[in-house]
Amino acid sequence: MPVMGHLEELRHRIIVSMIALACGAVVGWFLFDPFIELVKEPYCDFLAAHPKQKPPGGCVLNFIGVTDVFLVKLKVVVFLGLLAVLPVVLYQAWAFVVPGLTHRERRWAVPFIASATVLFLLGGLVAYVSLPKGLGFLLGFAGPDFFPIITADKYIGFVVLVTLAFGLAFLLPIFLIFLQLVGVLSSRRLTSWRRYSILAIAIFAAVITPSGDPYTMLAMMIPMYLFYEASIIIGRLLKR
Repeated sequence: MPVMGHLEELRHRIIVSMIALACGAVVGWFLFDPFIELVKEPYCDFLAAHPKQKPPGGCVLNFIGVTDVFLVKLKVVVFLGLLAVLPVVLYQAWAFVVPGLTHRERRWAVPFIASATVLFLLGGLVAYVSLPKGLGFLLGFAGPDFFPIITADKYIGFVVLVTLAFGLAFLLPIFLIFLQLVGVLSSRRLTSWRRYSILAIAIFAAVITPSGDPYTMLAMMIPMYLFYEASIIIGRLLKR
């Protein structure tokens, strides 16, 4: 396929993904209120455990600018829409790569999309589970003489970034297994890179996590290393 053909195919896949995202955002609009209540829960639990740091307004998210609430809702709706249509977006990415794959490699489309969706959602779940520890570590520095005034845009943005970071990090085994299937990497080479991979995973977790607290970093590093080892084993089995 010529270069212009690849660009045309890329434009088509992006347009389809954007249309799917717009449809998913409609679903996200109705899930906005339950999502806010869900992500506020760790913050409310922290204030309940530290009553001296509880603001006068209680467990509420504040806003300063006139357009802050609108931008927060737009951000959340798009994020929830992405989660709703994630299989469609992943399929468009796979379909863009398919012309360069062999007939045997194209058969992995359904396992790729299903496993990538499950791992991304699993990463989001781990992010939510680790959120209370991360909030406790970060907000605990203030001490009893201070109370936090958390704005909605900062808090929701923090939660969304942590969730996306974990979701992307949990896609590591899919990426490594795909490279093994197409012959770019081998399980033997990944085994020889084990020491360097631990360092790379630690640096990646330190850079990509917005909070930078040790609880969130460990919650990302440990699964990523386990996924690295699992990708070596799965790669060997698939090659056989």
